[in-house]
Amino acid sequence: MILVTGGTGLVGSHLLFELTKSQQKIRALFRNKKTIEKVRHVFSFYTDNVDDQFNKIEWLEANLNDLPRLTEAFEGVTHVYHCAALISFDPNDYYKLRETNISGTANIVNLSVINSIHKLCYVSSIAAMGYDPIKITEETTWNSEANKNVYAISKYEAEMEVWRGVQEGVPCVIVNPGVILGPGFFRSGSGGLFKRIYKGLGYATNGVAGYVGVLDVVKGMTSLMNSDCKNERFIMVAENLSFLDFTTLISNAFKLVPPKKIARKWMLAFAWRLDWLRHKLTGKKRRLTKNLSKTLIHKSYYSSDKFLKTESEFKFTPISKVVSEVCQFFLKEVSS
Repeated sequence: MILVTGGTGLVGSHLLFELTKSQQKIRALFRNKKTIEKVRHVFSFYTDNVDDQFNKIEWLEANLNDLPRLTEAFEGVTHVYHCAALISFDPNDYYKLRETNISGTANIVNLSVINSIHKLCYVSSIAAMGYDPIKITEETTWNSEANKNVYAISKYEAEMEVWRGVQEGVPCVIVNPGVILGPGFFRSGSGGLFKRIYKGLGYATNGVAGYVGVLDVVKGMTSLMNSDCKNERFIMVAENLSFLDFTTLISNAFKLVPPKKIARKWMLAFAWRLDWLRHKLTGKKRRLTKNLSKTLIHKSYYSSDKFLKTESEFKFTPISKVVSEVCQFFLKEVSS
């Protein structure tokens, strides 16, 4: 049996759809019954026989730090896809990030060891990679002193828990996707960018990051899990794009005027301080933090050469095509 954590998220829901194409038994974890409907919604993007696919999944309510329920979830399981994570760049969420991303992953690793899991796939992030101004690879050294991004720290330390599991006998693969693009979650994460740009975006930045389609991430994960590859990590980035180029792709897909103005460093410095003040006065969630503002102007170029050499027949979907498809799904939701 296959266990999927984070089954109601962007990666998890698309992974579940891919897994239900096979005859394997699948168990997925959830925290709130309402979120399960999001998975059904995602399935509807790709098939008219939603119930046939959806009913192949055994759902179990469990929190990553609820050991009795997690222990139950591991019964009969041979393979684990650990997709669950908290995504936040707000320093105020540091302890929540540690609890979910680090302690939660430690629990998954411990139970994988106890149950002699055949293979574990952990979904990390390019945020957990080191930095090199020319090219970032799996060998680029992580600098704990330079990186103050709370999300990045939590994902890096979660990876350390997975490597501990390797030392204790659990074969694993770690994937480090770029910014993951896919439909179904337009109120948060990368999906929120589509909604924001659709409403109108006046400014962009020249910062560069790696992007990848969610279907490519899922196909890469399942391919690695079904291969003999083990105890390796892989960057999964289809293209490195500036935020200006990325927002232009989305704007063009929506047939809107792309942003023309560049947000300068001083503008972002003012904006994150203003956002901090808004948070202090109203208690509302931070939208722009100091570290996020730095990320928006940072130029990071990621290499997927290792992954493409390992999966020689794999080809990433061009980001222009991914963006076009996601925008079509978004417009269908807006009009429905």
